[in-house]
Amino acid sequence: MVTDTVADLITRIRNAKDAKHKYVDVSNSKLNREIIEALKKKGYVQNYLVNGAKRQVRIFLKYDFRKRQSIIHGIKRVSKPGLRKYVGVREIPMVFSGLGSAILSTPKGVLDCKTAREERVGGELLFVVW
Repeated sequence: MVTDTVADLITRIRNAKDAKHKYVDVSNSKLNREIIEALKKKGYVQNYLVNGAKRQVRIFLKYDFRKRQSIIHGIKRVSKPGLRKYVGVREIPMVFSGLGSAILSTPKGVLDCKTAREERVGGELLFVVW
């Protein structure tokens, strides 16, 4: 049984990206679906399908076929169960000078760093992706 579903989601995406898989199956939870939706809005994930019978979400990864590389170059967990990292609006980091994105869990849902700044909300800094 997995206790940290966000870390499991990130690890599965990273491993699928490195192995150049077209899709990856992850556990279905509200937090995971919101994270995947935020990644889709930022263009890191092509699409996703929810399979209610198996309690899984299938994530279709996005690749740049000219360079034969994944759109996601790196993904790193910041806030962990043993050490939570909370940031205010002014403390939201710029990942690679704006080329990457930080994903936050806020009172308004899971948002990327740009949307969180526009909404003027802070929250738990889940992970960064570039």
